[in-house]
Amino acid sequence: MKKGHLVGIGIIAIAIIIIMTSIGDASSYETFETALVMKQSGNDKAIHVVGQLKKNESGEVIGLNVREDKTSFTFLLVDNEGTEQEVFYNEPVPADFIRSESVVVIGSYKNEDIFIADKILMKCPSKYQETEVQAAGM
Repeated sequence: MKKGHLVGIGIIAIAIIIIMTSIGDASSYETFETALVMKQSGNDKAIHVVGQLKKNESGEVIGLNVREDKTSFTFLLVDNEGTEQEVFYNEPVPADFIRSESVVVIGSYKNEDIFIADKILMKCPSKYQETEVQAAGM
């Protein structure tokens, strides 16, 4: 084989290895129960948990506690299996946090009582949703 072919094969092999290792690091959505089991087994890897903010019968968010200095807060999140968990986030409350339809917290348990979020992703209601309903004649 020519030297150029060997270099090309080597570059392709390295690219495949990089792609395979990055796919292995990709996180899927888990539950609080899975995150707690991971913590108890000694795995502190950050995971993604998706859920909704806990609300009362009138639709108001309950369990949101903003610290006096407004630089961190805790809230209650209910995951897709119905497990309710207090989550701590060491940043100010994001804009439209209360209006979000669903919330993804990326983090892990530091102890068994509270989930520490390193990052929060929100799915906010579409501003076009009401317009679509009116356009459909409902």
